[in-house]
Amino acid sequence: MTYNEICQALAGAGIENNRGEASMLICHFCNINKAELLTRRDEDFNSEELSEAVKKRASHYPLQYILGFWDFCHETYRVTEDTLIPRQDTEKLVELAVKLIPQGARFIDLCTGSGCVAISTLAARPDCTAVAVDIFSKTLEIAGENAERNKVGDRLGLITQDVLKPDFMNELGKFDCIISNPPYIETHKIELLDEELSFEPEAALNGGNDGLDFYRVIIADYKKYLSDNGIMLLEIGCDQAHAVTAISHAAGFRCEVYKDFGGNDRVAYLTKQAQHGGEIN
Repeated sequence: MTYNEICQALAGAGIENNRGEASMLICHFCNINKAELLTRRDEDFNSEELSEAVKKRASHYPLQYILGFWDFCHETYRVTEDTLIPRQDTEKLVELAVKLIPQGARFIDLCTGSGCVAISTLAARPDCTAVAVDIFSKTLEIAGENAERNKVGDRLGLITQDVLKPDFMNELGKFDCIISNPPYIETHKIELLDEELSFEPEAALNGGNDGLDFYRVIIADYKKYLSDNGIMLLEIGCDQAHAVTAISHAAGFRCEVYKDFGGNDRVAYLTKQAQHGGEIN
């Protein structure tokens, strides 16, 4: 298949960024770089792997899973169907964590998935250490691989536990920050999501009947595991700011909500009521 033929196949399947994706697929499966591709667009790339990948992508199987790796912040992550795909919206969570976590802090990342939030935060903050928690051991194995790949494995502990049952925290002591990008989609909306999301692990998406199950537990039950000046940073759905703020106030937290790069509400920043957060530059 030529570059143009791949573009046409993807465009016909409704893939918006068909040119960019055709380029990524050819470069990945034919082991060439983008500069080389510019001079080889009329070439027939005789690769069975590439042809299969194009068919898969045309069926709306996620590009990230086809490639097996995806960039997030300044790092590259291995991704499989056992992990949620890292998204640019979540980079705001990392940006705030890097700015707000105290010097020399120890933080915990709940529902870590690929590990991208904890790992990219550690990569930008070499003074910090962290623990990452996920309910699935296969998912944590990938998070461990990603930690080693991005050279923070010596500062990240991995624990297989159910975040909705926080008693395991009793053995871990207190943390300066609790970070999480938990499941937050309402159960009844799961089947209405874009087709590509159907390939991602439902457990990483389903936040219960109103999408707030994880926030209720994390905000109320994990508070006692924060140090005196500890903070929480939680990714939220774009329509959940009011509900998460109410849950936070009921648990004795002050809550500020920050928008992502697309202008949508995305991160809840929780501090204990006696503490006043400063401006974020």
